[in-house]
Amino acid sequence: MKEKWRQLMERDGARTVASSLISIVIGLLVGCIIVIITGLASSSMDGGSVWDGVRLVLGGIVSTGRDAAGRLTFGFNPANVGNMLFRATPLILTGLSVAVAFKTGLFNIGAPGQYLMGTAATLIVALSIPTSSVPSPVVWLLAFLAGILAGALWGAIPGLVKALLNINEVLACIMTNWIAANVVTWIFDGSVWRNLEEYGKTNYIYKTTHNGVETARAGLDALFPGSQVNWGFGIAVGIAVLVYVFMTKTTMGYELVACGSNRHAARYAGINDKRNIVLSMAIAGGLSGAGAALYWLSGNTEFAWLTYQALPATGFNGIPVALLAASNPIGVIFTGCFMSMLNIVGQQLTSLTPYNEYITDVIIATIVYLSAFSLVIKLWLGGRKKRPKAQELAAPAPAAADGGEEKGGEGA
Repeated sequence: MKEKWRQLMERDGARTVASSLISIVIGLLVGCIIVIITGLASSSMDGGSVWDGVRLVLGGIVSTGRDAAGRLTFGFNPANVGNMLFRATPLILTGLSVAVAFKTGLFNIGAPGQYLMGTAATLIVALSIPTSSVPSPVVWLLAFLAGILAGALWGAIPGLVKALLNINEVLACIMTNWIAANVVTWIFDGSVWRNLEEYGKTNYIYKTTHNGVETARAGLDALFPGSQVNWGFGIAVGIAVLVYVFMTKTTMGYELVACGSNRHAARYAGINDKRNIVLSMAIAGGLSGAGAALYWLSGNTEFAWLTYQALPATGFNGIPVALLAASNPIGVIFTGCFMSMLNIVGQQLTSLTPYNEYITDVIIATIVYLSAFSLVIKLWLGGRKKRPKAQELAAPAPAAADGGEEKGGEGA
């Protein structure tokens, strides 16, 4: 058994998956410990509340509420699962955005700004083109492409600054994030797209359903009744598969990865490193814009145009999604769903126990912290290779020694 484990841990992919799972398990255990400590320290909670909190942290996604006696019940909850898939859609795409940049040696912390620019372009197109003249599916497609294009153009800016001026992309991304927040606010402040029909919602933009534009559910509402899920999740999964194929099976993808591994060596080999830096950031920005487009085209929620108060958390949450997946596009699908599941768990804690949803933020923070040390965990799982003894390094192999003596004799 130990030998099989050793052979398994010699594979880089297996160590990567194992290190991610260890990070997740430790994060969940930390969340349980916090629930226990908080519950025991509170005079308003008893042992039952603490136990309910622990169970929800570990299995909130399958919680079905409370029965007549007030006890927690568990089972398949279609609303929870459907909402998890809906919320995972933008997380998968912002995670892909960060992962693509990681693969090419760049750190795309500008996903929030790219997400905002994609949001603005998507909503403007979706609400401006009258569906009485243009079929709503065509308007949906144009709005989706507009979101991708806006995100790509905004992502290309830090790429150009990095390629032409050699300014760190992190600094450039931070600047473009806040510029995007204020630009989007300026665009929507006083615009014709503000919700003036519902009282108290003047700081919100109309839902895309206001113009009859909405992502098709195509039976998913029957499969997951009571949830917000639509086919945006399927589109996100399809994009993740395409990104995987592009990065691993195409010449351009190989050049991007090679440029990220060693920019100077790639240039020596004839690869245009400056072009690839800009292209990488543009692709990353387009993926963030696609995440925003799919989220707002769902027609489930309204966009608050006062974005300068806070950058969208979805953009930043793409970082732990990419880290946990080790920048693997297929792995991003699963880690995006996991992060989305934690959001559902937080809601369950808030609605079914005296706890609040911020416990799940601590869990996510712990997982992010540990995933940053994934290389250390991978080395620990692989074990340290035994170093050869000094005399073995110094002494020549027997066959080589014999051969040397024969040759020496002939020469003498």
